[in-house]
Amino acid sequence: MKRLLSLLLVLLLAACAPALAAAHASAEAETVGEEASSGESAAHADGEYAPDGFSFSGGSGRVTISCERVTVLGGEAVATIVFDSPNYTAVAVGGLSYDGISTEDSTSFEIPIPLNEDVEIVATTTAMSAPHDVAYTIHISLGEAPASDAPGGLVWTSRLELKYAECFSVDYYEGGYALIDVRDSARYLVVPENAPVPEGLEDGIVVLQQPLDRIYLAATSAMALFDALDALDAIRLVGTDRNGWSIDHAVEAMDAGAILFAGKYSEPDYELLVSEGCDLAIESTMILHSPEVKELIELLGIPVLIDRSSYESHPLGRTEWIKLYAVLVGREAEAEAFFDAQAAVIDELAGFENTEKTVAFFYIGTDGSVVVRSAGDYIARMIEIAGGRYALAGLSDPDSARSSVSVTMEDFYAAAVNADYLIYNAAIDGSVGSVEELLAKSPLFADFKAVKEGNVWCTGKQLYQATDIVGSFITDLHNMLTGREDGMTFLYKLD
Repeated sequence: MKRLLSLLLVLLLAACAPALAAAHASAEAETVGEEASSGESAAHADGEYAPDGFSFSGGSGRVTISCERVTVLGGEAVATIVFDSPNYTAVAVGGLSYDGISTEDSTSFEIPIPLNEDVEIVATTTAMSAPHDVAYTIHISLGEAPASDAPGGLVWTSRLELKYAECFSVDYYEGGYALIDVRDSARYLVVPENAPVPEGLEDGIVVLQQPLDRIYLAATSAMALFDALDALDAIRLVGTDRNGWSIDHAVEAMDAGAILFAGKYSEPDYELLVSEGCDLAIESTMILHSPEVKELIELLGIPVLIDRSSYESHPLGRTEWIKLYAVLVGREAEAEAFFDAQAAVIDELAGFENTEKTVAFFYIGTDGSVVVRSAGDYIARMIEIAGGRYALAGLSDPDSARSSVSVTMEDFYAAAVNADYLIYNAAIDGSVGSVEELLAKSPLFADFKAVKEGNVWCTGKQLYQATDIVGSFITDLHNMLTGREDGMTFLYKLD
């Protein structure tokens, strides 16, 4: 009888096995789903981690969010996120609200949050007349492979850590390969010297075979970063003649014949590019106004990389492009050390108490319009870090990707007539050397508070080439706002 019962039990279990297996699979899927919903944190041992990457979108563009660390405990991830404003009181995620801790300059929150996926949070700010909720989407990467398939079957290993830059990313693969993704532009696979180009690459991936040592550099802002890497030997051709450089080493290299002028970005010397064996053209976003030039360069078999650092909202975001160029020339360690030193300078400047004085940064276009920096631009951010308030924030869409905008003189007058300081952007238009010359552009400037009080300043023409020392410009701004006029690097007062 026992044998019969045992046999029946075996048959019953066999019959139920598919259902049990399905149930187990379903339960397992639910568990996996739960793990995924907690950001795959169960894959990480308990401990404290620096995120591999962090990004955010949403809001007005005036506030920057960062993620300092992720703590995993019992399989759950808790992120420390920081708003660079003291006016945030709470953050809601997943239907739960969390209070923050504010300092003079920022507010930090510790929130349980999924990793490696886009998560919507709602932050409450009191910066306006009444509490206001602002939606953001954040993404915290920790041990996350890139969302797209690995190019050519390569094996992903890690992602470059970026602290401020938002306009590019770099993923590393076994064998020394690196995939650079420039936002809203193109992807570039950097292939080590003598290594094979992977087969089956996706359409649109541009191959950059090292060594890259005959570069045509038309993006002048990148020269300082190559100089900081001690990598000017990678630059053979430039789009700015000798008299246009404020970087001593660039001038010396041109005098020695190590770097040649190959025509400006819109009119390059195609014959020279070919005869010199140009292996990469690095262009600024100005090339987007001359798409036929870009196409011709590419038809010659020369890849084009567009530097979009001017779209970074944080001043250190521009400087962090040094990490991208380091990937091209194999100087990652040097880039990391240099950038950390610059970040330390900014950290020291972050202690400046805000003076609440307003600053207008502008120049007059050839058509008589006034060109101002957008509210979310890095120049506006520098003014805030230095202890001032950007007077022209209301003249542009804070969510616009544009770094500058043209406005009428009437609109500029309304926004800036009572500004405490005027800064004329001579890095673009160098035709103003005195207050009298400013008044010649428009007699309306006679009504401006800053003109009446003698607080009209001008930038040096080297400002946009100095992407490696942004801290010096912020220091100049702070000194201007606090009445210390000596020892300026980029600013000078107009008489």
